Amino acid sequence: MRNEIRSRIEDRGLMIARGREAQASLYPQSSIVASPGFTLLELVMVMTIIVVLAAVGVTSYQHIQSKARETILKEDLRTMRKMIDQYAADKEKLPQSLDDLVSAGYMRDVPQDPISGEKDWVVDMGEDTVSRDGGTGVVDVHSAAAGEGSDGLAYKDY
Repeated sequence: MRNEIRSRIEDRGLMIARGREAQASLYPQSSIVASPGFTLLELVMVMTIIVVLAAVGVTSYQHIQSKARETILKEDLRTMRKMIDQYAADKEKLPQSLDDLVSAGYMRDVPQDPISGEKDWVVDMGEDTVSRDGGTGVVDVHSAAAGEGSDGLAYKDY
């Protein structure tokens, strides 16, 4: 019984194989369709998807980069303001410039503005209320960069 079933399966398999050969000889282009590979349409679709993903990645990277610059700017301003206060408390007078903070050892160097790329800080001079002698000194520091941050606030107002 098993041999009989096995021979029937083999006969059917042979007939199917012969049918495919006959079909391939009648329709020669069908053998091309069955060949492995990608069509031009598939390649174009994949390339389009890659370009869209790359564009999204580039814009995200630029946004992250600008947010990082803003964060560095805020941190630099906070540090310089803290150093001005420490200088005033220690020396009992306000510094006359940011270079006074460097020469007194409160900062190693005046930091570079991350937005403009230069050391072009705007210092607010005001009345020295800390000193017994009076006078003026650096009260606050701001960025000289034009434009506004992602929060809608101008860089000079940070």
